[in-house]
Amino acid sequence: MTQKAAEVATLAEEIRACRLCADRFAATATRHAPRPVVWFRPGARILVAGQAPGARVHASGRPFTDPSGDRLRDWMGIDGDVFYDLDRVAVVPMAFCFPGYDAKKADLPPPKLCSATWHDRVMKALGPMPLTILVGGHAHRWHLGTRGSVTDTVAGWRAHAPHVFPLPHPSWRNTHWLKTNPWFATELLPALRARVEEALA
Repeated sequence: MTQKAAEVATLAEEIRACRLCADRFAATATRHAPRPVVWFRPGARILVAGQAPGARVHASGRPFTDPSGDRLRDWMGIDGDVFYDLDRVAVVPMAFCFPGYDAKKADLPPPKLCSATWHDRVMKALGPMPLTILVGGHAHRWHLGTRGSVTDTVAGWRAHAPHVFPLPHPSWRNTHWLKTNPWFATELLPALRARVEEALA
């Protein structure tokens, strides 16, 4: 194992042991304990920068093991074997733990404490990759510094391609958005899939 690989492995273990948000999560409607989902190591070709694990990912311990993940892999044009190959794809969300639900069973946002504690360290440790895929507004704001709407950021994808592609969240909640923005499927996705293929070659 190289020195860099050892440093990243140590960082990953630190994150897995993190319990900074234990009291916060205990106070949510789900009353769950922290379970950081860590999925990265040096050498990956694609970085998927997401928002936070959902309830199913919290249970599985693997990123995007839910219908959102199925849709994301379809958008990328790859299957699960490729997506879960740590030598090819790294997944670094804005929060490593499931934030929980509020009293109305709506997803809580990723705690800022998580990104403030870990994100700079992880990005520095991994270094640049050929392709970064930004999933959702929280990732757009951190990585691109944008303050506009998700629609505006995604519509301006050509300004960031071919090395960065901002996407909406692949949640079922965005199905209406996909129907009202057909350019996403006809223009952005073919370019994304071609770039994914190039990055993995």
